Amino acid sequence: MSAAARWRSPSASTARCTWKILGKFYIWSPGFGAALPASYMAILIERKSRRGLLTIYMANQATETLFRMAVARGTITPLRHGEVVLFCITAALFMFFFRCKDGLKGFTYSALKFIVGKEEIPTHSFSPEAAFSKTDRKIKPCEEVSQPVNILTLTKKLMDKVCKHGPRHRCCKHYGDNCISYCIKGFIRMFSIGYLIQCCLRIPSTFRHLFTQPSRLLSLFYNKENFQLGAFLGSFVSIYKGTSCFLRWMRNLDDELHALVAGCLAGISMMFYKSTTISMYLASKLVETIYFKGIEAGKVPYFPHADSIIYAISTSICFQAAVMEVQSLRPSYWKFLLRLTKGRFALMNRKALDVFGTEASKYFKDFTPKLDPRYTVVPPELPLELS
Repeated sequence: MSAAARWRSPSASTARCTWKILGKFYIWSPGFGAALPASYMAILIERKSRRGLLTIYMANQATETLFRMAVARGTITPLRHGEVVLFCITAALFMFFFRCKDGLKGFTYSALKFIVGKEEIPTHSFSPEAAFSKTDRKIKPCEEVSQPVNILTLTKKLMDKVCKHGPRHRCCKHYGDNCISYCIKGFIRMFSIGYLIQCCLRIPSTFRHLFTQPSRLLSLFYNKENFQLGAFLGSFVSIYKGTSCFLRWMRNLDDELHALVAGCLAGISMMFYKSTTISMYLASKLVETIYFKGIEAGKVPYFPHADSIIYAISTSICFQAAVMEVQSLRPSYWKFLLRLTKGRFALMNRKALDVFGTEASKYFKDFTPKLDPRYTVVPPELPLELS
């Protein structure tokens, strides 16, 4: 847990007394007004290396929260498969920057290079002659050794023939494979990685019930989510590579603009694994990338301490929702707040906040706090028994 998160909780509780300074109780004072100064002070004691990541995370949370608020009020009509559409746009722009010279740097560049492979980078370091010579050296020893004829041998020979002797455009840089096997291998590789990632994420919860419910061990390997994540990653890579190869064949050249089309079509793969969290995070990361590229080009002004200000405002929006309308907050973040405050965030008299029309007590109908009548304006429903 970050230092900002640990420091923010008690600070927000103290800051709720701002209503005494204002003299009145406003709709924004118990949530947004209380969390704004607390969040800003909290991010200042956080390590500078972590501020950027925390800012993106909270900006992502706040954007989704504002969207849910707008939907609840009827201001915005949600788009069907909206997270898929957003991911298609984000993937198209990210892959375009990935193909451009000095378009991406750091972790984002390394991550995309790992996912789609270095063959899609225009400045590929391997030459065709070197690649083919390596392939020849690998094939020749295999041709000299006589092997018994069986299904495995025939399958291996067939795969070698498909991989080594199929069509490949002169602009394609996957010198060891043709375009068809290039896409198939990309799918198999990323499908396996996605499947294993989801299995590893389920290991703690599965082994916790291993002795009481041994049958749950099978669900670790045959869970539907494992195949969904694998299909998402595998189809993303294969569609991107296949579209790129197809456009090279059609236009007879290798162009960075191909990445816009290929990335957009590859984004449809999110239909296998719909995730608003992934779409919103990548969109936030894309906005950050474009902003910093604008600063480098001198077309966008640089704002000092912008990350701290955005973090404070984003956190305040989330706290406003946590106090006034929990139904608009992402469930995982609400659970995090409950763990952080040891359940105290739910022990608020939200029935008194229903007057603002946000249905603050919608999920807390059964909770009525015991209050000291000496410190209340109206008699409480459950008065605290004084000794």
